[in-house]
Amino acid sequence: MATEVPLIIVDAANVVGSVPDGWWRDRHGAAERLRDRLAERAGQGLPERDGVPDWATRAPLEIVLVVEGAARGVEPVAGVRVAAAAGSGDDRIVELARERAPDRRCLVVTADRELRARVAALGTAVVGPRAVRPA
Repeated sequence: MATEVPLIIVDAANVVGSVPDGWWRDRHGAAERLRDRLAERAGQGLPERDGVPDWATRAPLEIVLVVEGAARGVEPVAGVRVAAAAGSGDDRIVELARERAPDRRCLVVTADRELRARVAALGTAVVGPRAVRPA
């Protein structure tokens, strides 16, 4: 049984882009709003919906928000580490999943099919953006 705090890696561009709410006018601000919603979840666990594993619904969680492009300047806050991708956000997410301890539980939040397949091959669980979007 894994003893470390579960790692939740969130594909910021994919989650922000999953709802047509004008995010494209302010990508940085949209990523900050997502970060702030995730910070609330770090101490509570993720909602029990949309295929979220039971172990991810309980706190504590280590949440990493992977940003790229215009969102690269988003700062971390208590409960959410921000990992800025120098290039591809997907590649950075795969790196983070690969670098974790072998028995550490990991959940990647994205709807990107190729990325889902890449991280699943590393033994991570995967859920779509609705798992971290407001209900």
